[in-house]
Amino acid sequence: MAQSTLYSRVAGTGSYLPPDRVTNQELAERLAKNGIETSDEWIVARTGIHARHFAEPDVPTSELALIASRRAIEAADIDPQSIDLIIVATSTPDYVFPSTACLLQSKLGIKSHGAAFDVQAVCSGFAYALATADSFIRGGQARTALIVGAETFSRILDFNDRTTCVLFGDGAGAVILQASEEPGVLSSALHADGSYANILCTPGNVNGGVVAGSAFLHMDGQAVFKLAVNLLEKVAVEALEKAHLSADQIDWLVPHQANIRIMQGTCRKLHLPQERMIVTVGEHGNTSAASIPLALDVAVRDGRIRRGQNVLIEGVGGGFTWGASVIRY
Repeated sequence: MAQSTLYSRVAGTGSYLPPDRVTNQELAERLAKNGIETSDEWIVARTGIHARHFAEPDVPTSELALIASRRAIEAADIDPQSIDLIIVATSTPDYVFPSTACLLQSKLGIKSHGAAFDVQAVCSGFAYALATADSFIRGGQARTALIVGAETFSRILDFNDRTTCVLFGDGAGAVILQASEEPGVLSSALHADGSYANILCTPGNVNGGVVAGSAFLHMDGQAVFKLAVNLLEKVAVEALEKAHLSADQIDWLVPHQANIRIMQGTCRKLHLPQERMIVTVGEHGNTSAASIPLALDVAVRDGRIRRGQNVLIEGVGGGFTWGASVIRY
């Protein structure tokens, strides 16, 4: 008897935002103490962001990931011990090593001893992690995967640079992916071009017990904007073609929540109505690898994304990296 084809499907989602909600006005007051001028109007007009959440200084990335993971596990109604693959997408890990994924495995009390590792593709991290987990499941190396995007970007922001510190926030989103005979992740497309590394980076490292270089995020905003809109359109079209779908067959676009203008530009290029785009950037800011699973969970829980619908996710980030996946939820 021929063996049935194995696919992966989303079984549950979860997310978490730290309780400290920082409005644009509160951030402007903080920057004013450093002699930096900005305003709610200035930030909203350029980014669409009204507020973001910051973790407390003693709360590591793994703690945000833990709460989001528990919520996804509950939504999927599974035994945590059945999880045999954990992938955490993050650029702000707890330690140099071990991986945040290994720390998360321990905090969840998982003893199945499946693989656990981090993925570092910055804001494209969740797209990279999802595609990786899908390949593990399709290849028979795992049956239940926990995929998490988690960040504490507030730790690497320079609050003397209003062009970057107003953009980012902290948070976590998680997805349970399970083996299935029904197609779930229909396609993925991933790319990178390291020649653009300098336009979005945190160019520091630990050397001799101190930070060598800069531990703050640096960004050429205009260069990132120009590159992002073009790359996101191309990778979205590539993923759609691999899934044998057209853009008008997509029920929901869940883009990386970087900047409302980038998101709207991508939507226009795909000829998708703005009403089909999930937007959380106004309240979350840019949470890097956490932004897509955060937005996905919000839309699942409020009933917009329903079973059987086609969802397109896409992200672009430092590296430069970019990726997209088409999911039949």
